[in-house]
Amino acid sequence: QVQLVESGGGLVQAGGSLSVSCVASGSIFSINAMGWYRQAPGKQRELVATITSSGSTHYADSVKGRFTISRDNAKNTVYLRSDSLKPEDTAVYYCYADVRGGSYYNRYDCWGQGTQVTVSS
Repeated sequence: QVQLVESGGGLVQAGGSLSVSCVASGSIFSINAMGWYRQAPGKQRELVATITSSGSTHYADSVKGRFTISRDNAKNTVYLRSDSLKPEDTAVYYCYADVRGGSYYNRYDCWGQGTQVTVSS
């Protein structure tokens, strides 16, 4: 099995910056796309940003120009840098990975446990 463990997050004032990271470990054959989703209280989980193994990125319109996703394939790690944070960015941020665990044929979605990001006004 592959596990994702997030770190970072916390409390920041509006206009500030924050970074979170996520490391994949376990029986990893390969990792395809990685990304970040978030879920605010009373709302559905939504896409924040994704990045392919070759580095192509995609962002939600709400974070374009403010958030930057990156990854280190050698370390099986994905990062999210968040600038110009707004109170509406407050949510639990979840790491996601499209993995092949143990073999090429064992492909599945993997999720982290989530890390809280709170932006105060």
